[in-house]
Amino acid sequence: MKVLLVEDDAEVASALTEGLEDHGWTVDHVSTGRAALRVQDPGEVILLDLNLPDMDGLEVCRGLRDVRRAPIIAVTARSDEMDKVLCLRLGADDYVVKPYRLQELLARMVAVVRRARGTQEERADTVVTQGAFSIDRDRREVRVMGRPVHLTRKEFDLLVLLSSAPGRVFSREYLLAEVWRQDWMGSSRTLDTHIASLRRKLGSAEWIRTSRGVGFSFHPPSDPTPDISDA
Repeated sequence: MKVLLVEDDAEVASALTEGLEDHGWTVDHVSTGRAALRVQDPGEVILLDLNLPDMDGLEVCRGLRDVRRAPIIAVTARSDEMDKVLCLRLGADDYVVKPYRLQELLARMVAVVRRARGTQEERADTVVTQGAFSIDRDRREVRVMGRPVHLTRKEFDLLVLLSSAPGRVFSREYLLAEVWRQDWMGSSRTLDTHIASLRRKLGSAEWIRTSRGVGFSFHPPSDPTPDISDA
């Protein structure tokens, strides 16, 4: 299995890498927070030191959790309870204070990987992936090329419905009835407003196509290059 080690102390990183490799792990080591955020494939687990030279480790933890699903274990000299609480709230799966025994760290790594795999299997039918697009109905999360797309409640509900049958044209009346849960008596401009917002946030009008006089259909690009906005 593969692990991403984020550690700026060369001696610590070398010793830990040797120990992990002795136990069958493949180690990808980076020494800065920015380098960690650029890694596309962190493997099964991320070991994150919080005392990094370019960024605060808590900020790195939050950034990694936004774009990566691999479990994160903070491995740090920070023993303050508030650091631990903040780190866990920002997305870390475990927190190990230095100094530690290698066997304990290995056990924690195996445990978080097992939990992550179990959760993924349990939720497999709630996560729809189409190329670089994924939507998680349980967590109400949408990602394009690994990056989160922040949607309002109605935008998410509308996208779930459209993406449930790519290429199918949904009538305006059907979308209004299903998403707004009523026979919509007001202007259908509210639907147009939500469609326009979804197109902007997904990064291209090609994601959702208009069939004039009928409705809308969902077409995720095979190789999207979105300009995602959080607005």
